[in-house]
Amino acid sequence: MKYTYKTKMVCAQTISFDINGDIITDVSFMGGCNGNLKAISKLVDGMTVEQIEEKLKGNTCGMKPTSCADQLCLAVRAAYEASQKA
Repeated sequence: MKYTYKTKMVCAQTISFDINGDIITDVSFMGGCNGNLKAISKLVDGMTVEQIEEKLKGNTCGMKPTSCADQLCLAVRAAYEASQKA
């Protein structure tokens, strides 16, 4: 299932990815730090929601209370919970 998440308080505007069960693939960010976000996308490809959260949840960017990586954690968790209700 393709999922798109609108981010909050970060440079990237949206995060899109596929979710199959709890496995995340094909992550892409719209906006943000292009090179870093491409790297994050490659690193998390094939990981579970929990694995992504273990590595990236709570990461901040400068003085912001969140980051694109932290927003990815929120996005994959929201997608997983929504898929469980369907």
